[in-house]
Amino acid sequence: MKTVLFQGDSITDCGRNRADSNSLGYGYPLLAASLMNEKYAGEYQFLNRGISGNRSTDLYARIKSDIINLKPDYMSILIGVNDVWHDVARQDGVAPEKFERILRMLLDEVLQELPELKIFFIASFFTGDALLEQHGPIFPDRVAENAAIVKRVAADYGMPCIDAQALFDEACTRAPATYWTAEGVHPTYAGHALLAKAWIEQFEQMR
Repeated sequence: MKTVLFQGDSITDCGRNRADSNSLGYGYPLLAASLMNEKYAGEYQFLNRGISGNRSTDLYARIKSDIINLKPDYMSILIGVNDVWHDVARQDGVAPEKFERILRMLLDEVLQELPELKIFFIASFFTGDALLEQHGPIFPDRVAENAAIVKRVAADYGMPCIDAQALFDEACTRAPATYWTAEGVHPTYAGHALLAKAWIEQFEQMR
C-alpha cells in the first residue's frame, strides 16, 4: 500500500483530530481520499499533516516528523497564504524572497531522503472582499506573488502545480466569492470540492 500525504496550513488541516493519526479533517483531503479509496480500494493510505496557521517556516521546521519520517510515496503541498496574512496582520510573516528559499530548502532536503517521492503543489489563492477591506490590496497582491513563486519553484524542480487561483476565479463567474470561501482564504464545502476535484485530476496523472 502506498502512502499519500497532504501537507499545508488550515486549508488542508480542516479540523482534523490530532489524536487520530489517520484523521483527514473535513476539507479537500477527506473528499479526495474518499473518492480515491473507493476507486482504488486498498491501494493507498492517506495522511493529513496540515496545521492551521502554518507558514512556510513552520512547515520546514517539522520536515522530519511530518514528512520524512512518514516516508510518503506522494505528497501535495498547499502553503503560502499565512506567510502573507501573518505579515500584514501582525508583522510576523515571511518575505517573498525567504518564502522561496524555504521552499527550495524543503524540497532539497526531502528529496535527498526520499528521492522517489512524487510531489505536486497547489498554489495559494485569494477571493472575496472581507480581507481586502481589512488589509487593502497588499493582501491579494502578496498572495499572488507567493503563488507565482510556488509555480516557479515547482517548474524548476519539474513538479506539477495546480493553479488554484484560476479555479476560484472561474468558479466566481458561476457564484459569488462568498459561495466558495468564507472570507477570501478558507474554502466553503463547495470550495473544498473545487480543490478536491483538481487534486484528484493531478494525482491521476502522476500515479
